[in-house]
Amino acid sequence: MRNKITTDDLINQLPLERQQKIRENIDKAILKWGGKRENAGRKPKTGNVLEFRIRVSKKEKEFIDYARAHNINYDDLMQG
Repeated sequence: MRNKITTDDLINQLPLERQQKIRENIDKAILKWGGKRENAGRKPKTGNVLEFRIRVSKKEKEFIDYARAHNINYDDLMQG
């Protein structure tokens, strides 16, 4: 298996002055573009569980509960 060469490996092969200049430019770019921003990305989970609502009749609800309790396979039922 071949060893992977990283960007740091390439930068470290350059003369010391050039290395410093590249690292300064990297720091400027990071400051310019900011990195992680406030309110960016997904919201943290708060531990509140969402409530699921099923709009079915009482008989349909009873059938769903029965089917779940008895592990009825809907695919087999639909085959006929």
